[in-house]
Amino acid sequence: MVISMRSVTVILSVFALILGLFSGVASAKPQVRPLPQAHAHNDYEHTRPLFDALDHGFASVEADIYLVDGQLLVGHDPDDLTPERTLQSLYLDPLYKRVIANAGSVYRGKPFAFQLLIDIKTNGVAAYTELDKVMRRYPLLFTQYINGFVLRGPVTAVISGDRPRDLMASQRYRQAFYDGRIANPDDLGPGSDARMTPLVSDNWTNLFKWNGTGEFPAAERDKLRHIVSVAHRAGQRVRFWATPDAPGAAREAIWTELRKAGVDHINTDDLAGLQAFLSR
Repeated sequence: MVISMRSVTVILSVFALILGLFSGVASAKPQVRPLPQAHAHNDYEHTRPLFDALDHGFASVEADIYLVDGQLLVGHDPDDLTPERTLQSLYLDPLYKRVIANAGSVYRGKPFAFQLLIDIKTNGVAAYTELDKVMRRYPLLFTQYINGFVLRGPVTAVISGDRPRDLMASQRYRQAFYDGRIANPDDLGPGSDARMTPLVSDNWTNLFKWNGTGEFPAAERDKLRHIVSVAHRAGQRVRFWATPDAPGAAREAIWTELRKAGVDHINTDDLAGLQAFLSR
């Protein structure tokens, strides 16, 4: 059961009026059109993490994290980590300020849930335990699970990578959800619970042989559409990673098939390229 976020929006609207110091966070330039299917893979590698994706209308961004000396640091590999690049500084603080400035939404006047996909690289239980503490410092920002109910917030946090499923499932209250695997029958469809697993993801090359060259085999097209249908019937969203991402015909062909099949999140490092494709 999902509780309406109308009361959340009202509260955030009051905050926005009181906290006028955040008014400069919302851009004065024309608002970009949000693209619900656009997912920024390894978003933190862009020049302006989060903000470059928002400027291109992305509705989902991905951040890899490591727990280092009690801090949640963002980076793809341990060698990339620096003390100032924390999950809070790159994502949580700017999202919170933006939502306050926009009266309850990441995109002004567009009250849909923005997805923050947090990929825990190592030490899943310890990293998630710290993450859970940190997220509670941002009231009304995140979608919440409360004793069997889901209260929608402006940002839905989904945990990928080293996911501590048992720990998350044991929580009566949490502000994060589980990224399931399409190939795991316990995660996909009726055998799962969208209140725990609203997103199912997988490596494209583990499920499909087609790489965008030539015709999409009919059997694989049927398989793709079946996966999406099963997930959607269970209230889940679908994402694939490791699809071709270099500009060209192969990428265009795969993106076209993903879009036609109703895949919810199209994965890319090329923000401008996917924005142009989805805006046609």
